[in-house]
Amino acid sequence: MSKRSNAGTLNGMPNGVQEPVKDVVEEPHQDKQSRLLNDPNPGHFSLIRAYHLADLITLMNGFCGVMSILSSLRYIAGEGKGNLWAALVLPYCGMFFDFFDGAVARWRKKSSLMGAELDSLADLLSFGVAPAACAFSLGMRTALDQLLLTCFVLSGLARLARFNVTTGNVPKDKNGKAKYFEGLPIPTSLGIAALMAFWASRDWINQDIPYGTIGSGLFEVHPVIGLFLAHGCCMLSKTLHVPKL
Repeated sequence: MSKRSNAGTLNGMPNGVQEPVKDVVEEPHQDKQSRLLNDPNPGHFSLIRAYHLADLITLMNGFCGVMSILSSLRYIAGEGKGNLWAALVLPYCGMFFDFFDGAVARWRKKSSLMGAELDSLADLLSFGVAPAACAFSLGMRTALDQLLLTCFVLSGLARLARFNVTTGNVPKDKNGKAKYFEGLPIPTSLGIAALMAFWASRDWINQDIPYGTIGSGLFEVHPVIGLFLAHGCCMLSKTLHVPKL
């Protein structure tokens, strides 16, 4: 989950919430980034020049997510089990970059106008779409499996959107940091990825997925897909408070 500054908040208030504000002064690096992003006559690569170092690290998180998804597709296409392992491992590489971008932003004392949005989009790829693609590649491919995997991804999408909008309203500690997350942070889906990696190591895939399937026709489903459904519900929960470490 993003630890970077959210340009969608002002003085701790989310977008759309008004608060009496005096003069707002942008930090110099944000002012420069804003000029590059809003230049009416931009150069072809002005967006790249607007990136901060932390933004580039966040993009590496997204890179890991996309490569995981493509590796799942390569495995489904029959290009070897190494692709399945790559698909399962790459989201963990994304987690490294997810933590590292915030550390770099704090070290350089620079907050990016795009930071929180980039972070959320990258998280959706690495910890939402990629694990769902891994599950599909392992053999969870019935119509109902696909519906529930889609619900899991959409739950992650909604969770990230809520985080960006409401993060300013979460109670803070004496250092100004939020005391907890509302709902499970989407990176916790890596727990399911670890379980799938264990199954893959035992060749419990395709027809040998634990507990097989129940039902038939459109209602055939793998019971283990319930892990994704439960995780999606926990991400959406407003009352589940996960303490920040």
